[in-house]
Amino acid sequence: MSTSVTRDTGKPDQATDAPMTHPQRIQALVGLLLGMFVAFLSSTIVSNALPTIITDLHGTQDQYTWVVTATLLASTATTPIWGKFSDMVSKKMLVQLALVIFTVGSVLAGLSQSVTMLIGARAVQGLGLGGLQALVVIVIATMFSPRERGRYQGPMAGVMSIATVAGPLIGGLIVDTSWLGWRWTFFVGVPLAVIALFVIQRTLNLPVVRKNVSIDYMGALFIASGVSTLLIWVTLAGKNFDWASGVSFGLVALGVALLALAIFTETKAKDPIIPLRLFRDRTTALATLASVAVGIALFGGAVFLGQYFQIARGYSPTAAGLLTLPMVIGSMVSSAVSGALITKFGRWKGFILGGAIMMTVGFFLLSTIDHATNMGVLGVFLFVLGVGMGLTMQNLVLAVQNTVSPSDLGSASSVVSFFRSLGGAAGVSVLGAVLSSRVSDLTIKGLTAAGVDMSQAGGSGAGLSNLNELPGPIADIVRGAYGDATARIFLISGIVSLLSLAAIFFIKEVALRTFSADEQRRAEASGEDIDAELAEIVQGDPVLVDPMPVEPSEKARR
Repeated sequence: MSTSVTRDTGKPDQATDAPMTHPQRIQALVGLLLGMFVAFLSSTIVSNALPTIITDLHGTQDQYTWVVTATLLASTATTPIWGKFSDMVSKKMLVQLALVIFTVGSVLAGLSQSVTMLIGARAVQGLGLGGLQALVVIVIATMFSPRERGRYQGPMAGVMSIATVAGPLIGGLIVDTSWLGWRWTFFVGVPLAVIALFVIQRTLNLPVVRKNVSIDYMGALFIASGVSTLLIWVTLAGKNFDWASGVSFGLVALGVALLALAIFTETKAKDPIIPLRLFRDRTTALATLASVAVGIALFGGAVFLGQYFQIARGYSPTAAGLLTLPMVIGSMVSSAVSGALITKFGRWKGFILGGAIMMTVGFFLLSTIDHATNMGVLGVFLFVLGVGMGLTMQNLVLAVQNTVSPSDLGSASSVVSFFRSLGGAAGVSVLGAVLSSRVSDLTIKGLTAAGVDMSQAGGSGAGLSNLNELPGPIADIVRGAYGDATARIFLISGIVSLLSLAAIFFIKEVALRTFSADEQRRAEASGEDIDAELAEIVQGDPVLVDPMPVEPSEKARR
């Protein structure tokens, strides 16, 4: 296979394939983090505005879930495709393309005149979001070694946490400001995305290793179609049709058949989208399984907490954003501290295992809440969950990236992101269905117990779509039903997180490399035995490496 190297600027570089200097890498990191900020801001800014949006557009609880699911569905189905393309073409071009698609989706969402149009626009946003959430992590892994990466988890966690905090707050302020309106929750990210495009264009300058490759279009089609079919099934089953129905069985059969075709295609493809050999590695296989529960925590918690605070507890969108601060602060602090300690000591499994334990405990604590839970106690529960998320989320990706070759970096990283998004998409869909069913049951019981005529309450239609139009006593019953039903969502999440804990327990801790993917590629191209270098560093201890990572510039001088 012939290979040529050009600079990631769109033009061939006649000079030598010189590595980026440390200042250049830091400048590029700033642009990437800005893109990450835009992506996470878009995911969280809508959470507190959704009750207002759905009410204004006369939507339903099912559509409420679909506004979130559409984005997760599109991003999940395309994440492995973006990751594979990053192994073959310009990473810089792909990041910029993802930002453009995301920006177009944001504009369309802000212009939506119906919930159906909004759902479609959110799907376009999801296509760009899938690229951003996969590519930013991949590019950072290309520039920095696993051992170095720990020290940059602080800024990454800070950006994610600030976006998580700022999103609900900005969304709440926009909704609460009469002269703006909820449409600006989508428009506000557009100028930030444009700035991110400009910064990345000026700063990111990675080498592109161009190969004679064949793109696995059939594999991409079958993977996206199979995942989408199954996610549509879990979203609609129990509401639009019965779980045990012909439509339900048909969707499951179609989804399974498409995924079976995807697996068959991947075994035959020259350059598969998801190389199945990756799952032979124990760390990758177990980290992939563990990522599912992290996705449920990341997406499910944010979506339904905003609804709980506003509907069940009666807080404004702005206040609802502030009330999630304990979870965000816990995540930010634990991620930053664990990253610094991993860089210093070279050990990572203890942090991931501790995070899985705290995440599980946090879910089960939240499974005890109702519509009258003390807010101070609830804040403590959210902090515990946040600490667990911070210790687990980024470190799982780090563990996988540490075990794969540079040629598989994009695919392996996107696999973890893919299953994290899959957990989020399926989690939001299933948990949304559970919440909707539970709220309906509790509402009917509450109305019956209060002796309310069901025709006066609007029958089974008393809920989110007409909450503001209901008489006060009936609205209180509906709000209480939402508060009490939310506990069941977290109980299910806690049970799922036990599987994540078990998977992480069996992951084997190995030494963190002190060379980046780009440096490893250069070494392999020049015939250096980089595995021997790693063996010398480890010196028989599978988890101990030198305490101070060597800077790339110093390695080059050696």
